[in-house]
Amino acid sequence: MSGGGGSFDFDDDEKESARGGGKAHKDFDCPSCNANNPVDDALAQGDEVRCNYCGSEFKVSVNSEGRVKFKEI
Repeated sequence: MSGGGGSFDFDDDEKESARGGGKAHKDFDCPSCNANNPVDDALAQGDEVRCNYCGSEFKVSVNSEGRVKFKEI
């Protein structure tokens, strides 16, 4: 098969979310144990997340620049 038609780029979803004002965060590194934790939905202001490894729980805050911060609860 030749590649004449349209193609799918795996980065298309990330490019779309970047146009919306910031990168969608689909994972986070635990501030307590540094383990990487994937999440189903992008992190948003006020979300509560739990580390799958150490069990620590955090409340998510997102600043105007799209930077995500975690506060242990």
